[in-house]
Amino acid sequence: MQDQAAPVPWSTDLFDCFDDSSNCFMTWLCPCITFGQIAEIVDRGSSSCGTSGSLYALVFLVTGCSCIYSCIYRSKLRSQYGLQETPCPDCLVHLWCEPCALCQEYRELKKRGFDMSLGWHANMEKQGQNPAATMAPEMYPGMTR
Repeated sequence: MQDQAAPVPWSTDLFDCFDDSSNCFMTWLCPCITFGQIAEIVDRGSSSCGTSGSLYALVFLVTGCSCIYSCIYRSKLRSQYGLQETPCPDCLVHLWCEPCALCQEYRELKKRGFDMSLGWHANMEKQGQNPAATMAPEMYPGMTR
C-alpha cells in the first residue's frame, strides 16, 4: 500500500484578493474571464478559456449560481497539486465567496509559474515543453477501412 503525501497549504489565503489587485478587479467585474483562464490551465488545454468562460456565464444565467460549476475546478486544482481543502469544502468556498475563491485559484496557478494571460499551450511552449505531449492521443470514431 502506497502512502499519499499530506495535503499542502495554498500559497495564499482565501481573502488575499488584493495581493493581485488587477486580477481582483477583473474577477469582481467579470468572473467568467478569470474562471476561463483557470479552467484552461487546470484542464491542460483540453478546453479553451473562451469556451469555459462562456459555459460559466451560461450556468450563471440559467441557475443564478455558477458555483455549481466552478467548485469542480477547485477540486481538480487541489487534486493536481495536493492542496488542502480549506477553509471548508470546495463547493462551500465557492458558494460563500465565489470571487475570493477564483482569485485564490488564479494566484495559486500564477505562483506555480503559469502566465495566466497566455493559456495552456503558450505556457508549455514558454517552459520548453511540447504541448502535444501533454494531451491525450486523438481517438478516431468507429472502425475504418
